[in-house]
Amino acid sequence: MRIAPFLVYKYFVVKEEFMMKVLVTDNVNAIAEEILKKEGIEAVVMKTPQSEMLCEIIRDFDGIIVRNSTKLTKEVLDCAKNLKIIARAGVGVDNIDVDYAAEKGIWVVNSPNGNTEATAEHTIAMLLSLARKIPQAYETIKDGRFERSKFLGTELLGKTLGIAGFGKIGKRVAEIAKVFGMEILVYDPFAEKDFVEGFGYKKYDDLDLMLPFCDFLTVHVPKNKETVDLINSENIYKLKKGARIINCARGGIINECALVEAVKNSHIAGAALDVFVDEPEITKCPLYNASENLILVPHLGASTYEAQIKVAKDTAEQVCVVLKGGLPKTPVNKIN
Repeated sequence: MRIAPFLVYKYFVVKEEFMMKVLVTDNVNAIAEEILKKEGIEAVVMKTPQSEMLCEIIRDFDGIIVRNSTKLTKEVLDCAKNLKIIARAGVGVDNIDVDYAAEKGIWVVNSPNGNTEATAEHTIAMLLSLARKIPQAYETIKDGRFERSKFLGTELLGKTLGIAGFGKIGKRVAEIAKVFGMEILVYDPFAEKDFVEGFGYKKYDDLDLMLPFCDFLTVHVPKNKETVDLINSENIYKLKKGARIINCARGGIINECALVEAVKNSHIAGAALDVFVDEPEITKCPLYNASENLILVPHLGASTYEAQIKVAKDTAEQVCVVLKGGLPKTPVNKIN
């Protein structure tokens, strides 16, 4: 197969003449390649390809494994003449045109369990960083200043944490936060009240009714047309004055301009964000350098060694199953 050599840094050659081929992008853990090779499937590993290059080469592949940087748009999928499965090594699939893939008979699968612990722990790390102003204090030490009195924080014990989205990650965040002695409120229109309240949490069907009680708010919902601007210029002011916000889900769930304004006018005491609308173009983000009360990190929620192994293994195994005629374990779409 011909492919631009400067884009490929690992290429497995196998002896069988007619083999299924899978493209692996976005620095997916090497265990994915090992699994594919063991099952007699040819694996080609690339850094994140641009759409033009992807359109040129994707016709040669039966499957593709991606993280969140490779964009599988309608245009790209129209070039995918042999593609049978798209595997997302992670949870969110907003970089994939899922509906169009279904129209073309292409499975889209993800790995909903692999990132749970990593993202939940990261959320708690962001929450603690907000409460104790750790990044801001570090910056003063780095500059040779010892300004202890400047960084008066707040304790988590007895505070109220609102969680929007009670899937695997939201549920795990609640479990950890409860250990700190926080009261847990949950907004999730799809979660049963008895299920949520069985953990000792209070369930809300209306987000706006939950917001006034939150000292901290964290969002753990997928990004779709219903959740874009879930927190916006109107309901952000329904949060109590001095509340703090965390987003380790997807950029755009919290309106960035509304958040900047609410932090600048001190209605929101601070916010910690792992995700942004225009990744990786952070300098274009309204949050960039907007306030010292904002903590911004580059989409690290799933960036643990353990999580990357789990999602790579899970997705590669599903690719193998589908290419051998079976059904995927965690499909995101439906194929007729």
